[in-house]
Amino acid sequence: MCGIAGVLSTIEPAPGLVEGMARTLDHRGPDDNGVWYDRAAGIGLGHRRLSIIDLSADGHQPMHSACGRYVIVYNGEVYNFAQLRAELEAAGTGLRSRTDTEVILEGIAHWGLERTVARLVGMFAFALWDREREELTLVRDRLGIKPLYYGRCRGNWLFGSELKALCAGAGESFDVDRNALALMLRYGYVPGEHTIYRGVRKLPAGCWVRLTARQAEEPPVTRYWSVQDVAEVGRGDAFRGSPEQAVDALQELLLEAVKLRMVADVPIGAFLSGGIDSSTVVALMQEQSSRPVKTFSIGFREAGFDEAQHARAVAEHLGTEHQELYVTPEQAMAVIPRLPEIYDEPFADASAIPTLLVSELARRDVTVSLSGDGGDELFYGYRRYFDLQRLWNKVGRLPYLLRAPAARLMPRGGDGGGGRRVASMRELLGAREAIDVYHWRISEWRQPERVLIGGASARLRPRRVGAGRSLEDYAAAMMLHDQRYYLADDILTKVDRASMAVALEARVPLLDHRVVEFAWRLPVAWKLRDGQGKWPLRQVLYRYVPAKLFDRPKQGFSVPLRHWLRGPLREWAEALLDPCRLKAEGFFDPVPLQALWQEHLNGRHDHAQRIWSVLMFQAWLEQQSRERAWEQPASALVG
Repeated sequence: MCGIAGVLSTIEPAPGLVEGMARTLDHRGPDDNGVWYDRAAGIGLGHRRLSIIDLSADGHQPMHSACGRYVIVYNGEVYNFAQLRAELEAAGTGLRSRTDTEVILEGIAHWGLERTVARLVGMFAFALWDREREELTLVRDRLGIKPLYYGRCRGNWLFGSELKALCAGAGESFDVDRNALALMLRYGYVPGEHTIYRGVRKLPAGCWVRLTARQAEEPPVTRYWSVQDVAEVGRGDAFRGSPEQAVDALQELLLEAVKLRMVADVPIGAFLSGGIDSSTVVALMQEQSSRPVKTFSIGFREAGFDEAQHARAVAEHLGTEHQELYVTPEQAMAVIPRLPEIYDEPFADASAIPTLLVSELARRDVTVSLSGDGGDELFYGYRRYFDLQRLWNKVGRLPYLLRAPAARLMPRGGDGGGGRRVASMRELLGAREAIDVYHWRISEWRQPERVLIGGASARLRPRRVGAGRSLEDYAAAMMLHDQRYYLADDILTKVDRASMAVALEARVPLLDHRVVEFAWRLPVAWKLRDGQGKWPLRQVLYRYVPAKLFDRPKQGFSVPLRHWLRGPLREWAEALLDPCRLKAEGFFDPVPLQALWQEHLNGRHDHAQRIWSVLMFQAWLEQQSRERAWEQPASALVG
């Protein structure tokens, strides 16, 4: 796993520019570094390497193709590189290393970009410079497991694995995008192609974009793989066997996906929460390992938040070499100041705290750790899916013409306390379709404009899968929405930044794109059986672990945030929410925020998540202010 960065300019890049950008990514690749320039063409590429496959100097990047036409910097793992390598060698292509980097590079030289990318199984983000066409192509994997950002600053294209690399290349902070901030308040993360900065974008999952130095207009983004298309195709080509045969097929797919992700020239382990997803991954690892798998868990002393005991039971049954860490508020406090720097933009998923801590725990013994992320989105695992079905079963039976007038008679309420409950009922009664209620359900700040100064109340609109309006159609739409946004921009972002902050590579076998495509061929009724979600995944796990060890209500990888904010984190939070400070900064109206904060402190309502979203922006803004001390004018860095 690695970090990549670079610049494409109409003028010669300044000495040291790309080196400075890549230096901000040292944590992603402490084993090697490299920079390459073609100053006449205005291109500079930088790389930081975490050595996983072929630890020799043959894996050094930037890497040049044998024909001399292409130069690449690459972050990720292509798990089927051995198969592709054999095909290239059979076609007469000589390869110098054992790296997947060279396989991608020579594959593009032999098959072309489009055909090569279509054949890659893995997680990846790379930048490819075509010396013949003087064109830079940025490519991101199908599910968005690996990050890639790009933006234009004073006529120069900048790109990098993290936003901090672009800020270093620009030589100054970009302006805050208040509309992106509104989205962050609503969802807890910045979704889609947006970033917290104006003029800087995330390359969407399953896409590439081609850049030239003299491009005056925003370049079109090409989508080579789409989960929307996969969902449509899968529902139109349903699995033709029985449910039991589907479980057999899923098991074979998962065994292969896990096996591929166990290939490494460094120590490997797995995160284990004791839930269905991570337990399945660990069980399939242990099934294919000749020695005990190293597993790692995080626990909390607060009642209702401890999953470590469940993980311990699964580890004992499977015979893994297990380690666990119980998190104290003091340890959490030590992590929180690091979050703005690690995530580069406001990120309000509080489980980033234990994710970073479990990554640090794992990194003491391994360089690669497998994760169970993706099971909830693929196999109908979230409680909110069930909540929506339950509510819509009651309310959706009433004709909209009867519900709508009742909704209009109810007060609008707001984001706090009883007003939030009134607003929920108003939204439920006034919704034309169940998917509209789902969007309301996943919005934390449902009216962010009430506290945010100058930001539009933007929202993402969930897409249907097919034209029907049955609960199965709505269930598919919910899973699709979460796969497009929540999975890519929250879950995978959280894991990538936390693991890479400590130079740990996290691999996600449940998100092998072939598993995703297979999951969409299974009817929702097969995923939701006997009142429980993830039925196919459960059946696979039953073959390795007794049901009594994991058949329990879903707990999630959460932290006791509401207690911490009323206790050990209170002083820190109140400093960031100080009314004078908020007024001076000009982003938030302090009056409604103070009312919300007081309601939370006195225990009348739990506003922890909404307050946390604001706190994460405030902490990020504070870090931005500190960093301005070392910024240089952009003219000193470019040109």
